[in-house]
Amino acid sequence: MSGKPIGVFDSGIGGLTVAKEIMELLPGESIVYLGDTARVPYGSKSPETITRYAFEGLNFLLSKDVKLVVIACNTVSATCLKELQENSNVPVIGVIDPGAKAAVRATREKKVGVIGTERTVKSGAYESAIKNMDGNIKILSKACPLFVPLVEEGWLDREATYLTIAEYLMPLKREGIDTLVLGCTHYPLLKPAISRVLGEGIKLVDCAKETAVVVKNTLEDSGLISRRIPAEGIIHKYYVTDNTEKFREIGEMFLKRKIEHIEKVRL
Repeated sequence: MSGKPIGVFDSGIGGLTVAKEIMELLPGESIVYLGDTARVPYGSKSPETITRYAFEGLNFLLSKDVKLVVIACNTVSATCLKELQENSNVPVIGVIDPGAKAAVRATREKKVGVIGTERTVKSGAYESAIKNMDGNIKILSKACPLFVPLVEEGWLDREATYLTIAEYLMPLKREGIDTLVLGCTHYPLLKPAISRVLGEGIKLVDCAKETAVVVKNTLEDSGLISRRIPAEGIIHKYYVTDNTEKFREIGEMFLKRKIEHIEKVRL
């Protein structure tokens, strides 16, 4: 079992933020990544549709004989994580609780902004998780639906991107937030642009690093962590539902490593 890969599921390319952190923290683990690029973004879709897509993604990864699945999508984690966990024979980890814990640790003035897709923000998942840890924290939430397509287009350093960020986030800055939760795994790709717009003094929190730590702890507790060393043929495989070349181009830029095994699939 310990030699089996870790499955990572996202609606598109954003989940590579989580995959990258897992690769760095656990260099002896192989990853099977599934990005549902044909149907991104998930955030504006109904809970029923998101749940259907999520089970298709989960079942695909289980068919690849993974030992653990990371739902590297805030929208899915906010919508149906419990159902996925109850219908999986391997551990299923979401990204909301790790991100919420990081925000509680980071805030100094107890004013936290949360940005995400429409579905994630409407679910109140981050607000509930943060409030359960510290009821004194004030939370200001904002849906940023244009961020995902900007990332998917690779528009990480464009004037239109900076203008869009300012339109969404300057009201939160004026409200005095000191911490901003990037409540979508696509959003860390925009961290340099967001920092440029907001300036210093606002801590950006993404769930990727915290989620990777949870993955490591879960594997260690279950006795499933790989003892291989990176030189021993660690292979990462990537599956997408549309446009392998675009995924490869943007993915390699972000991962800073070659994507050698990539395949287009139907779910």
